[in-house]
Amino acid sequence: MPSRDRKQTYKDKEERKAEEAKGNPKAGEKAQELKEDIDKLLDEIDEILEEDSEEFIENYIQRGGE
Repeated sequence: MPSRDRKQTYKDKEERKAEEAKGNPKAGEKAQELKEDIDKLLDEIDEILEEDSEEFIENYIQRGGE
């Protein structure tokens, strides 16, 4: 019955995660702040990559693809 043991272990892990989330409400707030910061950073990186890629392509085309 190894599959039954695996299901029980998975359930135990999920219950532990749920209890941890309930036990520390500040952790949820901090996680949300971090998520927002990461999203802002990724947006900034995306903008820079778009600008740099356009410039790279323009330079490549001007040189005749050499």
